[in-house]
Amino acid sequence: MFRALRPVLLLLIAAVPAVALRLSGVHPSAPLAIVVFGLGVVAASFVLAWAAEAAEVDISGGLAIALLAVIAVLPEYAVDLYFAHTAGSNPDYVQYAAANMTGSNRLLLGLGWSSVVLVSLYVASRRSGRSVKALVLDSGYRRELGFLAVASVVAFIIPVTGEIHLVLGIALLAFFAFYLYRAASSGHDEDPDLVGPAKRIGGLPTVQRRIIVISMFLVAAGVIVLSAEPFANSLVEGGQTLGIDQFLLVQWLAPLASESPEFIVALLFAWRGKGGAALGLLISAKVNQWTLLIGSLPIAYGIGGGPAALQLDGRQVEEFLLTATQTLLGIAILLTLRFPRWAAWTLLGLFAVQFAIPGQTGRYILSGIYLALALVSFVRHRHELLPTITAPFRRTQKTPDERSDELVGV
Repeated sequence: MFRALRPVLLLLIAAVPAVALRLSGVHPSAPLAIVVFGLGVVAASFVLAWAAEAAEVDISGGLAIALLAVIAVLPEYAVDLYFAHTAGSNPDYVQYAAANMTGSNRLLLGLGWSSVVLVSLYVASRRSGRSVKALVLDSGYRRELGFLAVASVVAFIIPVTGEIHLVLGIALLAFFAFYLYRAASSGHDEDPDLVGPAKRIGGLPTVQRRIIVISMFLVAAGVIVLSAEPFANSLVEGGQTLGIDQFLLVQWLAPLASESPEFIVALLFAWRGKGGAALGLLISAKVNQWTLLIGSLPIAYGIGGGPAALQLDGRQVEEFLLTATQTLLGIAILLTLRFPRWAAWTLLGLFAVQFAIPGQTGRYILSGIYLALALVSFVRHRHELLPTITAPFRRTQKTPDERSDELVGV
C-alpha cells in the first residue's frame, strides 16, 4: 500500500508550506506567495486527479468521465469563484472575475485539444508504420459535442449583453445537471484504463481503496480551499510588485497551475493510444466550464454582495467573444467526429498568435478569423449540425461495430 501512496504523500508534503503559511496567518512577499500557494494548488490538483481516476473503478458508465472532468478543474473553480465572490463587495476585483475562466478555456482547446490529437496521431503513425492523419471519435461523443455546442451558443449572450445574469447562471447550472443525468444513463460500462499512481490505488482491495480515495478527495480539497484565496491575491499583488499586467497573470498563470494535472492525464491517455478517451476528457471539461463554472459566477458574485448581474468591463467582453468564437471553431472541426492533423495545427497556431497581437484590435481580428473558419466548416458539414445539436436530447443506442479511439489514415 505504501508503494501505491508514495507519490500522493510526496505531493502532500510539497503542499505543507502553503497550508502552514495559511493557518499561521503569515503573509510572505507576493512573488514568494505565488510560488508557495501555486505549488499547493498544483500538488492538490494532482492528488484530486489521481483520486478521481481511481474512483472510476467504483463508478461505472459515462458518469465517471464526466465526474473526472469536473473534479480535475475544481482548483480552477476555486480561484475563479473567489474572485467573483470578492467582486461582490470590492469592485476592483470585477475585472478578474472571468479572467481565469477565459484563459483556461482557451488553453484547454487551443493547447489541450491540439496537443492530444498531435500526440495521438504520432503514436498511431509509429505503431502502424504509415502516416495517420486524423483522429476519429466514437459516435457516442456526439452527445458531448452537442452539450458543448448548445452551451457555447447560449454563452454568446454574455459578450452581447456585457454581463452574466443570475437567470442565465441558473439556466446553465440546470443544463449541467441535465448533462450529468445523461452521462449517468449512457450505459457505457467499459473497464477504466488507469495509469500510474491511479492504477496502483485502483488495484487495492475494495474497502481500503475507497477509504484512501475519499481521504485523498478530502485532503486535496482542503489544501485547495486553504490555498485558493492567498494564491489569487498573490497574483494581483505580484503583478503590481513585478510590473506585470495583473489581468494576464490571473488569466494564464492560474490556469497553468490548476489544469496541469488534467493535461498530463489526457496526454498520458494519448501516448498509450487512447486518443479518443483523452480528447473526450477535455471535451467534457469544456462542457463543465461553459455550464457549471460560468453558471456559478453570478451566484458567487451575488453571495458576495453584488447585484443580480455580474457586469463585465470592455476587456472581459473581448475575452469572452474570443473564447466563444474559438469554441465554435473547435465544435465545427469535430462535427464529423473526425479531427485532422491540419486542424490541430490550425488551433495551436491561432492560440499562439493571440500573444503576438494583443489588445482590442488583435482580439477582434482573431475572433473574426475563428468565426469565419467556423462558419465555413458549419456550411461544409451542415448535414451534421442538426444531429449534433439534438444529440443531448435523444436516446441513442450504439451499434456493436462502433469502436472508440479509431484512427484512420488519409
